[in-house]
Amino acid sequence: MTLGLLLLVGGAALAGARLWVLRSARIYRELDAVPRGEVAIVPGALVWPDGTPSAALEDRLAAALDLYRAGKVRRVLVSGDHARVGYDEPNAMRAWLVSRGVPSEDVFMDHAGLRTLDTMQRAARVFGVRDAVVCTQGFHLPRALYLARAAGFPAVGYAADRRVYANADRDARRELLATALTLIDTWSGRGPRFLGPQVPIQGDSSATHDAWTRGLVVR
Repeated sequence: MTLGLLLLVGGAALAGARLWVLRSARIYRELDAVPRGEVAIVPGALVWPDGTPSAALEDRLAAALDLYRAGKVRRVLVSGDHARVGYDEPNAMRAWLVSRGVPSEDVFMDHAGLRTLDTMQRAARVFGVRDAVVCTQGFHLPRALYLARAAGFPAVGYAADRRVYANADRDARRELLATALTLIDTWSGRGPRFLGPQVPIQGDSSATHDAWTRGLVVR
């Protein structure tokens, strides 16, 4: 098989994987059209060393804030990487929301959202999420919603595209490969890297405010 044919077959496989994930994804771009849900899930993204969310993450948080203020959701689950010392996405995300008026008790932190798969699996298995509105950029939403369905709960997406992002083209290309890997992960039954004690999203969020002492993450 020639290199050209291999590239053609590989490209077709990636495109097919993307189409598979795109099917039945319910994505909304207007706030008024978003149906009510139990919780807004915000997948993590880069946080700068001073604790400031990157542009993409800030827009995800702003989308969740809009949903909360509009009464579309009652809780917000911020899920990101806090698996290493000195880097903390969930607390930065929580601080951003609380500083803008979301009550602390309504913000749950998932300290082990290392990948989108982990975020959705843990939403179901640790936090007992029954339905959700996922807040992330449009290129990411189909895969995130597919993973929510694979985790066992219905979800819709609220697109958080609020500006032109510097690496948008690169992210779109990477998403093709990420989608193919996601299908492999779900078909093989791959689970999250970490689990931990259950913290129902309907209950008290204070149990999520100190991941290390409460054993939510096993290092």
